Amino acid sequence: MKDTVTTYFPKIADIYEAAKTIRQVANQTPLQHSIRYSKEFDANIFLKREDLHRVRSYKIRGAFNKISSLSKEELENGVVCASAGNHAQGVAFACNHLGVKGTIYMPVVTPRQKVDQTEMFGGDWVTIVLEGDTFDDSYKAAIAACKSEEKTFVHPFDDPKTIEGQATVGLELLEQSEVHIDYVFVAVGGGGLASGLCGTFHALSPKTKIIGIEPTGAPSMKTSIAKGELIELNEIDKFIDGAAVQKVGAYTFSICKEHLYNMETIDEGKVCQTILELYNRDAIVVEPAGALTIAALDSFKEEIRGKNVVCIVSGSNNDITRTAEIKERALLYSKLKHYFIIRFPQRPGALKEFVADILGPNDDITHFEYSKKSSRENAPAVVGIELKSPEDLSPLITRMKANGFFGDYLNDKPDLFQYLI
Repeated sequence: MKDTVTTYFPKIADIYEAAKTIRQVANQTPLQHSIRYSKEFDANIFLKREDLHRVRSYKIRGAFNKISSLSKEELENGVVCASAGNHAQGVAFACNHLGVKGTIYMPVVTPRQKVDQTEMFGGDWVTIVLEGDTFDDSYKAAIAACKSEEKTFVHPFDDPKTIEGQATVGLELLEQSEVHIDYVFVAVGGGGLASGLCGTFHALSPKTKIIGIEPTGAPSMKTSIAKGELIELNEIDKFIDGAAVQKVGAYTFSICKEHLYNMETIDEGKVCQTILELYNRDAIVVEPAGALTIAALDSFKEEIRGKNVVCIVSGSNNDITRTAEIKERALLYSKLKHYFIIRFPQRPGALKEFVADILGPNDDITHFEYSKKSSRENAPAVVGIELKSPEDLSPLITRMKANGFFGDYLNDKPDLFQYLI
């Protein structure tokens, strides 16, 4: 697809037709009123639970709608897609359901859980190829395979039929809501869901404001809109894999730049906080991209007060092995986890003194690693300390310096931090 293709906008008739198509595989997902978030933000906050699809994300909508639209010859030749995980599962399910051979390219770093689920949904109809470190790497490999094998590419976001399938989320919202929806918060990776919602609400509820949310480490749509042209980012943070692309689509960029009310980014650490809160307080399991919209509420708390707000919970394909990293990022963002190089004074009992006299009563050592193997009593060490309150940091550093322990603070030195931790 060429970047110059910018004239498409989803028609409401096509969106209704997509809703009929996907009805055979996608049940209507709940629109839940959140008592906790409504109280916290003094607004009516609703969660559209797209994580409750059988493939645990909204991606089944666009994938099934696209594949169902193909000709008999195209179906016989087979399909190819590229995905960080959720679109892959939608395509795999569609291939199995429709009896179509599919090849799915996924980044090597895709969580194992998403790969396993894709294999399970696709069965014998699907072949998985792990290629590259990012979605964009997998995308390039998939496009090359399509050309050489003359198969149809099922785009995860930049295709009219995919966009129209995702747009059916908006139809359900309007059918389910008993009040006028003032704001809809939607996660943006490539922009397919956001574009679809723009189409639905432009036709049926034009006063509703659609707000797109991206990770701070992958602001491809926000950057493109700000510059007024389609931009490919050189580097991205791949942590929120369901919303981390280096370049959004030509169709989706054209739609979003004209029809999104706002486009914001949210720190990955804030998203991790939200994931843990949803699990611990609401018993809701979401993947990082699924928590983006809820994590963004803080940034709009004044604007949404007293309003009716919907957050699209886009997916729940989370890998439990990522829990430690999620907690770590949340603590770092909250300024409760801090890493230091500690230079222990060359005197007997220095380590005991550090634990007994330097640490505060509520401080906890969660990481301790000597930076060299010999002369451990005198060697500098990398020490991770978890605090009860961010305000405990300054007194801790003061005590370290006064007693000759302080070497360096690593949190604000990203290059050194990544190397040592």
